[in-house]
Amino acid sequence: MHAMLRKALPWIMLMCGLGMFAAGQARAERIKDVASVQGVRDNQLIGYGLVVGLDGTGDQTTQTPFTVQSLATMLQQLGVNLPAGTNLQLKNVAAAMITAHLPAFAQPGQPIDITVSSMGNAKSLRGGTLLLTPLKGADGQIYAMAQGNVLIAGAGESAGGSKAQINQLNAGRIPNGATVERAVASSFATGDTLRIELHATDFGTARRVADAINERMGSTTALALDGRVIQVRAPQSPNDRVAFMAQLENLTVTVSSGAAKIVLNARTGSVVMNQAVTLQACAVAHGNLSVTVNATPVISQPAPFSQGQTVVSEKADIQIKQDGGKIVMLDAGVKLADVVKALNSLGATPQDLLAILQAMQASGALRAELEII
Repeated sequence: MHAMLRKALPWIMLMCGLGMFAAGQARAERIKDVASVQGVRDNQLIGYGLVVGLDGTGDQTTQTPFTVQSLATMLQQLGVNLPAGTNLQLKNVAAAMITAHLPAFAQPGQPIDITVSSMGNAKSLRGGTLLLTPLKGADGQIYAMAQGNVLIAGAGESAGGSKAQINQLNAGRIPNGATVERAVASSFATGDTLRIELHATDFGTARRVADAINERMGSTTALALDGRVIQVRAPQSPNDRVAFMAQLENLTVTVSSGAAKIVLNARTGSVVMNQAVTLQACAVAHGNLSVTVNATPVISQPAPFSQGQTVVSEKADIQIKQDGGKIVMLDAGVKLADVVKALNSLGATPQDLLAILQAMQASGALRAELEII
């Protein structure tokens, strides 16, 4: 895996560098692409329900007692009372968690998509039907009701101890599987002002957004409160306010490149940097240290009729190898393409780059913020 990443990394970093450098240090963007209206957002919904109609691939009730308990409670609500001590052995029922996003301004009767995920030990939800399930918000109120046939993109089969599977079988979606029952209150149509929030904090961009709005809508329409929020005076009539926002969102502003940042993924070895990264002249030496441990089983077999026992032991062979790292002089680079070229000259793997970049930043040669994910 590391070898493949090592071969692909120079091309990935070079393509990112050329693409970002071609865009320049600043670019023109619509306000709707770099900001959103405060309070106008999606809300997460969650619910717990039962999926029935499975072909023997449901939960094993001995290990998931909550499935049996949920089914018994549901049957009781439907007027079916089970005899005391009934031991249900169900294979066609599975407990599932249902999640959904409630869009902004969603109204009662509007359908939304939902995701159904098994929470027990069901083998597959393929062919199952989700029973009527309430979906609640963070405040505990019911905002939608979900029901429908689960659509699974995967497929699988097992027999005789062998198993073949394509994609995930324990999670699927139901398009338009929930109906909104309650609207979320919004402050969009109330008050004299609205607040525009940038997706990323930047004082320069906030100032330019306010200037662009004032130039088009009037000199006192917008006021930048900080590096992220711009307060805008808007018409009070709902129709005029919608028309005002439609015009405001399509205004273009010049967006700066932002702070220099390098993102390191320590689990996969991925390294991604933006076009603002620069490198000062420095010298780097990096060597690899590898430790190899080989364990060989040694079997001692006693002589016939000696009443001895066979003894199995291990012989360990430990080898330590250190590759010498030559000192490489890296010239200062003011473009991302130059930084990529300098790092590629080291011939280091992505895992090596994690250590090299951290050392460069500690020495002050790397002008960027390191973020490890």
